[in-house]
Amino acid sequence: MDARSTPRATGMIVVVESEPTLARQLLAVEPSAVVIDDLGALRDHLACHPGTDIVVAGPSTPLDDVLRLSTELRVTRPGVGVVLVRPSLDTELVISALRAGVRDVVKTEDADGLRGALTRARAVAAALRQRDASAVDGATSRGVVVTVFSTKGGCGKTTLACNLAATLAAGGRNDVCLVDLDLNFGDVAVVLRLMPARSLADAAPYSLDIDLPAVETLLTRHSAGLYTLPAPIDPHTAETISAGLVGRVLRLLTRRFAFVVVDTPPAFTDPVLTAFDQSDLIALVATLDLPAVRSLRATLDTLQALKIPTERLRVVLNRADSKVGLSASDVETTVTFPISAHVPSSRDVPASVNRGVPLVLEETDHPVSAAIRTFAREHVLPLRADGELIPAALRSDRRWFARRRRR
Repeated sequence: MDARSTPRATGMIVVVESEPTLARQLLAVEPSAVVIDDLGALRDHLACHPGTDIVVAGPSTPLDDVLRLSTELRVTRPGVGVVLVRPSLDTELVISALRAGVRDVVKTEDADGLRGALTRARAVAAALRQRDASAVDGATSRGVVVTVFSTKGGCGKTTLACNLAATLAAGGRNDVCLVDLDLNFGDVAVVLRLMPARSLADAAPYSLDIDLPAVETLLTRHSAGLYTLPAPIDPHTAETISAGLVGRVLRLLTRRFAFVVVDTPPAFTDPVLTAFDQSDLIALVATLDLPAVRSLRATLDTLQALKIPTERLRVVLNRADSKVGLSASDVETTVTFPISAHVPSSRDVPASVNRGVPLVLEETDHPVSAAIRTFAREHVLPLRADGELIPAALRSDRRWFARRRRR
């Protein structure tokens, strides 16, 4: 059976055995299992098949490699149970296997013992899946979701999202995920100079059955604490990503990350509307030009019609010091909404984009970096002002947070 075939939703069993006779013997106990030759191929299989519940390590599979893999899976994929099949058993072998997280150890000729081990492993996997589903759908503790949006292109939305995410990561003190929801032409990977192996499109085959370990395989690490979920490389795959899948992925990410920053296309697409529904804060980006201001006014009207609470909205004025005959106060008067952040203009910003490093990481004292850091401190961090996820350098401001909440 081809391990690269379309995956089942859940309950898949994989047999790792290179010897054909032994593989057939194991398949006689579980005919629906997928057979894979070695542990290297198994790793690739697990990355693409979040529905895998059980790995049966056959007799010819190297023991040390199996124990190493089991130890790893206990942390990264706790729902996957490893069943070890060996020609003979002894106390030392069983103890070593159990310490490595192996669920059961069975002799090669013991078909009934293997059936029992598979039954127990299935029960554990089902219980863990039910627990994960309950945690996703009803969790009271979750990370903060910040969506960066503008219907006007060229306003610096993606650059702001990247720098905000890097700011919140605080050099690794917080875990932050930056999600690129511009499914057709997303630039997060380009701006951060990443070469992602996977993207959000790789979640599409699993739809609403995807789980957190599977989502984690789609992430690309950028720097300390900062991970990205890139947009599809092929724009044609965007149509395979449903709003329901986006919602599921965002809910899963809030279990893993303190902050989830979402970059968006310049349009009210279904995935964007789903992100709005899950957002604790929506940063609306504008610049000092009439088309951008008109776009901002229309965006605010649309969000009001969508019943998005105004207390979730923040206006970020990018290139706020540009001398173009229009002022920040003119913008506030036109859109009848306050500006929460003024980010100055600087040629250093596109230069940092060309280098693939957010300016907030390269030049922490830069005026642009300071403005983004102030926005994060005043508007994003208070959403998690419980003392647990605030970077140490900003914890002195907790009294400010308390005063803000009393207003």
